[in-house]
Amino acid sequence: MKCYKMMMQELPELYKYKHISFDLWLTLIKSHPEFKPKRNLLFRDYFAINKPIDAVSAVIRKFDVLTNSINEKVCRNFNTYEIYYLILDALDVDINTVTATHLDGFYKATEDLLMQYKPVLLYPEIPELFRQLHSEGKTMNILSNTAFIKGSSLKKVLTSHGLEEYFAFQGYSDETGYSKPGTEMYQYAWDNILKIGDIQKHEVLHVGDNALSDQQGALQFGFDAYLLTNPINNEPKLQPA
Repeated sequence: MKCYKMMMQELPELYKYKHISFDLWLTLIKSHPEFKPKRNLLFRDYFAINKPIDAVSAVIRKFDVLTNSINEKVCRNFNTYEIYYLILDALDVDINTVTATHLDGFYKATEDLLMQYKPVLLYPEIPELFRQLHSEGKTMNILSNTAFIKGSSLKKVLTSHGLEEYFAFQGYSDETGYSKPGTEMYQYAWDNILKIGDIQKHEVLHVGDNALSDQQGALQFGFDAYLLTNPINNEPKLQPA
């Protein structure tokens, strides 16, 4: 829990914030180590792709990073199924043979796999942190970009960890249509924060691990921001599982 202890120690003025917004991936959770390899195998087998798993995994990884990067630049959101079609085309699958029903089936299988190998908390002390913040009267939310995993699935993950009760609302880019660091994504958060009570922008702190989408985006919108120093170096900044 080093970075969370540092956050509490380095921000003794935390009391001045009424509301705290949290990024999700690599801020609160990270992928289960077995999930992505199994997801990649599922992708290959479900769509009957006649290529080595290393080749399939490389293409999935490419579009994982690429679509995240594009989302950050244009501040919109790639639909999960759009990403599937890009991957399938790159793997020489005729996308005209792949229907929305096929993709629905694959996503359902992916979600089942996600809950079997669900994302783990970045630090086991996170629930205690939220209990403490809640007891101090802080309100909180999630504000997260998504890609392969939809917000509806991520809500189930947070519920399974017993964290959903602490959030006044959860905002995901596949549901809003916008991505951080875009003004529209932060405006979505602000509109919902205003429904909570009498809160000013300078009384909102956004916490995340990405210097562009979490720190710069929040500061440009008028929130305060805290950039977490993440010890995990082998995973992307935006990690859509």
